[in-house]
Amino acid sequence: MFELARQFRFEAAHTLRREVEAEASRRIHGHSYRAEVVVRGEPDPATGMVLDLGLFERALSGVHDALDHRFLDEVDGLGPATLENLAAWIWRRLGPDLPGLSRVTVHRDSTGDSCAYRGG
Repeated sequence: MFELARQFRFEAAHTLRREVEAEASRRIHGHSYRAEVVVRGEPDPATGMVLDLGLFERALSGVHDALDHRFLDEVDGLGPATLENLAAWIWRRLGPDLPGLSRVTVHRDSTGDSCAYRGG
């Protein structure tokens, strides 16, 4: 069994109501994110690939475009712009196009935070 991973980066702004610092966190602020998408499977005997990297890139480009330089509060179906919701939203968008989707992880490298979603 193989796992094939691809990453993309996006910059986005949002607001977020938190238990701590509730007033300050409602200000619009932004982050640099890195998303890693993993598909799992056996290579096709004819091609030797789990997934053609060109098809992988094409699937991720639509998700990237929907998030990059956006105000996440306005992204349909996302909800509050938490790492958890971002990972699940990316999964829902990619699931139909990526057989073998295994994991989506969203990283905020500047703070060392990340969240992985495995579906189901």
